[in-house]
Amino acid sequence: MTCAAALITVQTSRDHPDPTSPIVTSGSSLSLQALHQLITVTMPQDMPPVGGYAQVQYKRNLPVRGFKPAYYLIGMHVIMAYGFYKYFHGVREQRELAREKIWSRLHLTPLLQAEEDRDQVRRHYADKAREKELLGTDAKIYNSDRFVRPTFAYTPANLTQ
Repeated sequence: MTCAAALITVQTSRDHPDPTSPIVTSGSSLSLQALHQLITVTMPQDMPPVGGYAQVQYKRNLPVRGFKPAYYLIGMHVIMAYGFYKYFHGVREQRELAREKIWSRLHLTPLLQAEEDRDQVRRHYADKAREKELLGTDAKIYNSDRFVRPTFAYTPANLTQ
């Protein structure tokens, strides 16, 4: 028992029908028999109705918005598969164009080199003719009869004046 239960006192009243039943007041001390009667008194309680309470609806029955998640996943995979299909075909096309570009350069390089050589020979003979006209003789620069490609670049005439 707690300290508060020990302070409860009992008083018998004349108007009370049962003189042995305890009435809680202040004053005299509480006997063990009266305290036991106070503890064992059952209080009326609210009990559920016979058969129990009705079901409580806690879940909302709303219609589902949109498609099921599986349909979204399937759609996403279809779109990604199409994208990868187009991407890999594009990569394959770029690779084919790069290969074609390399092979065209390989096959055109000798033709372009021959054209450049003809241009160099034409310029060389034009320079020789200009030197012969200005100097009057055909002077050799190198001590060899072998052709030496010029190492200087031609610039436009209006910039060198």
